[in-house]
Amino acid sequence: MLKIGNIEIKNPVVLAPMAGVCNSAFRLTVKEFGAGLVCAEMVSDKGIVFQNEKTMNMLYIDEREKPLSLQIFGGEKETLVQAASFVDKNTNADIIDINMGCPVPKITKCDAGAKWLLDPNKIYEMVSAVVDAVDKPVTVKMRMGWDEDHIYAVENARAVERAGGQAVALHGRTRVQMYEGTANWDIIKEVKQSVNIPVIGNGDVETPQDAKRMLEETGVDGVMIGRAALGNPWMIYRTVKFLETGELIGEPTAREKIDVCLLHLDRLIALKNENIAVREMRKHAAWYLKGIRGNASVRKEVNSCETREQLASLLSNFVQEVEEKEAAVQAG
Repeated sequence: MLKIGNIEIKNPVVLAPMAGVCNSAFRLTVKEFGAGLVCAEMVSDKGIVFQNEKTMNMLYIDEREKPLSLQIFGGEKETLVQAASFVDKNTNADIIDINMGCPVPKITKCDAGAKWLLDPNKIYEMVSAVVDAVDKPVTVKMRMGWDEDHIYAVENARAVERAGGQAVALHGRTRVQMYEGTANWDIIKEVKQSVNIPVIGNGDVETPQDAKRMLEETGVDGVMIGRAALGNPWMIYRTVKFLETGELIGEPTAREKIDVCLLHLDRLIALKNENIAVREMRKHAAWYLKGIRGNASVRKEVNSCETREQLASLLSNFVQEVEEKEAAVQAG
């Protein structure tokens, strides 16, 4: 069992906090597929401090998602502490996570996200200030370094531990790599061996077998799955089952994929209203369609859907065609 502070997590499979994706509708869906812990998309500390309406809506957590880690980002100690204190007292999150991995320029130029990776002293100072201000466990999600010449993963993880952080999630890529190239699992292993708090490995876990290999090769306490779960919460379910029993469950059928896609759509509509939800759901629908034969034209059509009715009938008609073709092949 993975334990972060006083929070017990029933299995080591963790949903990564992906910006623009990990809202309550997606998290709840993934949680129902068995994730031990789900992480919310990053929220701006200043957005919380200034009570920005869009930001405040991002703090919504359905009780069924718990345990949940809520991630904040910022570059200044004062506002980061204020935001963490607000999350601590006014949300039902179980864990407060600090983002030190986001590589995008609009975040790093505010001295937030991956910019911290260059300065273990700043990490210690910021994390200890947040830890002192809150009751919930504090964790950090970070990358292994800024670039190949500045890899301070071990020093940075030790700084988090010294500051009172209760766990570290480490993505085995540098900020410069973004999401390209290969994740370095050796550095994840090195970090795991250097600290006594739980370490969650992240990067290139694309199959249940990858998750098992990461646990075995690096010794980490948990495995974080990000892009492999997009349109594919079965990846979470299959990984949990594979780690528990060694059994590799088959991939979902086209019908199962579309049924869950429509459930996800309805949850998003309940969360954000139909107009916004349908637009947001277009990218998710494309991810759900991935791997279903003959999906190219329907993926294009998804992008012109404006209403639930349009999107649902497009997907339902497509899956019916797929099933009819499969039936014809079997009959033939």
